[in-house]
Amino acid sequence: MSNKTSNSGAIRQKNKALILTAAKQEFVSYGFKGASIKRIANRANIARANIHYYFEDKTGLYQELLDEIIDTWNRSFDTLKEEDNPKDALTAYIRAKVIYSRDDPDASRIFASEIIHGAPVLKDYLSSDFKHWIQQKVAVIEAWIDKGLMDKINPYHLLFLIWSSTQHYADFNVQVCAALDKPKMTKKDFENVVASLTSIILKGCGIR
Repeated sequence: MSNKTSNSGAIRQKNKALILTAAKQEFVSYGFKGASIKRIANRANIARANIHYYFEDKTGLYQELLDEIIDTWNRSFDTLKEEDNPKDALTAYIRAKVIYSRDDPDASRIFASEIIHGAPVLKDYLSSDFKHWIQQKVAVIEAWIDKGLMDKINPYHLLFLIWSSTQHYADFNVQVCAALDKPKMTKKDFENVVASLTSIILKGCGIR
């Protein structure tokens, strides 16, 4: 590969990252309907025409941003298998989800907004890839239950509980900070969240 081709690829990757970061800020501030390609270009300090070079339209940009969020979230639980220790696997997953809420709260808020509005862009994903992904995880949890490694709970509701409790600290952070009487949560606060949720969820599943 020539240096010219390599440099071109690096520039393309850098520009896409700038656009996606700017788009994340725009969609959090205005939602999908209110978001503006012009403002995204201004945020990214890139000509509007350049955005259309990388993305066909606002929907395409929004779709890629959602795909990136989902890929990041799923990565920490993608390799789950029956041979894993449920305590270790669930502990790691809870921690990963809390840290995502700490480090990238906007991602959680964008996803929540999409779901609240009926998932107009994610409808196909929810009826296909997502369904396959969650069924695989449910099968593993059911296998752990059958082996007596955890109580007989509904695997779907366990996953819903993990998602809702961990993402709460991104989606409802203003309320959390008000309740804790502090301007923002610290890293220590998030470590307390990890410890508390892990203890509550594992004990609720009968995992010691």
